[in-house]
This record gives sequence, C-alpha cells and structure tokens, in this order.
Amino acid sequence: MNSKLLLPVFLLLSVSLISSSREPVKILMAGDSTMADKPLFKSGRDTLTGEAFEEINHERGWGQLLPELISEKGKVVNYARNGRSTRTFVEEGLWTELINNTAPGDIVVLQFGHNDEVITKKSYTNPVQFRLNFVAFVNEVKAKGAYPVLCTAVARRKFDENGKLVPTHGDYPDIIRSVATQEKVPLVDMEKITSAWLQQAGVEGSKVFFHKLPPGVSRLHPDGLDDNTHFNEKGAKEVAAFFIEEVKKQQIKELTCLIK
Repeated sequence: MNSKLLLPVFLLLSVSLISSSREPVKILMAGDSTMADKPLFKSGRDTLTGEAFEEINHERGWGQLLPELISEKGKVVNYARNGRSTRTFVEEGLWTELINNTAPGDIVVLQFGHNDEVITKKSYTNPVQFRLNFVAFVNEVKAKGAYPVLCTAVARRKFDENGKLVPTHGDYPDIIRSVATQEKVPLVDMEKITSAWLQQAGVEGSKVFFHKLPPGVSRLHPDGLDDNTHFNEKGAKEVAAFFIEEVKKQQIKELTCLIK
C-alpha cells in the first residue's frame, strides 16, 4: 500500500491511543466532615452483652455523592476528613498529601469553617490565620498549574423561635469570599445556597436531609440521634447537586467540562 495513504491512518491511530490513555482530571476535595466520605457501615459493641455488631451508617458528606455527577473525564479524590480545620488539615499532613497528588489541570475544591470557628475546639483557627491559610492554599494550587475553587461552609440546621434560619459561621464565610475576590478565583457560596434551601424547606421539612434517628432504631445510637450539621444520603445528594448547579451557572469551564 502507498505510504502516503498509510500516513493519515497512523496519525489517527496515534491520536486515538493518546486520547484513550489520558488520565481523568482529578477533582481534589479539601474540607471537613460535611464534605467527607463516610463509611457505609459502622461497628459497635453492645454495652450489656459485649456482643460486637455492625450496622448501616446513614451519614454522608456531599463530596461523597459528587462522583455520581461527574463524567468519566473526571475523578473525585476526597481528602476531606471529620473534625478538620484549615490548620489541622495542614498539621496532620493532609494538605501535603493532596498537593503532592495535584497535577497541572486538576481542580482543588476547598471548604472549611465548621471547625475553624469554634473557639472551644482543638481545631480552632483564629480569623487572621484562617485567611492566611486560604491564601496559601490558593497560591500552592496555582503553583501546581491547577485550579482552586473556594466554597463557604454549608449551613447548619438552626432555626430561631420564629422559624428563621440562624447563621452559625460568624465572619468565616466572609473571609473566604474576600480571599476569592482578592485572588481572583471562583467561589461557590455554599453557605448562601444551603441557607436558602433550608429556609425554604422550613423547620420540619429540613429534618429529612440530616443524620437523624429516633430512639430504639439504631444500636449505634440507642437513644436516638439529633444531628443538625451532618447530612444523610438525601441531603448530601441535594448539596452536591447545588454545587454542580452553581458551577454551571458561573460557567467554571475547568469543571463544567467534567460534569455528566
């Protein structure tokens, strides 16, 4: 066969092989328990009999449900962990692990505040340091040739006696907003979005999105559980969908091309 005729065929095959071997773009998640992956089962031990048991765990982080909304072009890698603040995420080496695994073109989604803001927690980070940590995160991600996307903390389910949702994150969301403006990076205002969602659902309607259990249903929580911070699967799915909707709305092109 004529070599001139074969050349286009070889070029097409080469392009096809390169495309098929290309690794998915990583979406690396840095945050706290509201974003983290949760085990599907948890172990416990009966306090009376000493019997070990395992039960379904209904708690979910919204980052855990995000892969359902991402195409094969992207891959969610969730480094978010329970109880972490910007400070402890760094001190425990999680940030180093994440940034070492970040390649040019990857996306790093950052959501902190729940544990930074509580002065009585070991994870407490004062507002000045919180801001410095976010600025450092952004600059390190950019230095890797990757794209930072900042998120304010999701709202807690706390209503006053008149049925109005009460903000619980203090100045911390505003700090993230100001860093996003200063550093000219995308901001997904999860506090604003989830506050509107919970307010619309109302005091009773919003309960179905959270990790709540009546007494006597779970051996893990025999006295019941009234958690107004962490989501169940229904809530986590909603929040992950809100994140995706906002990414589309803002046309964050690095992410929109990875959505199903």
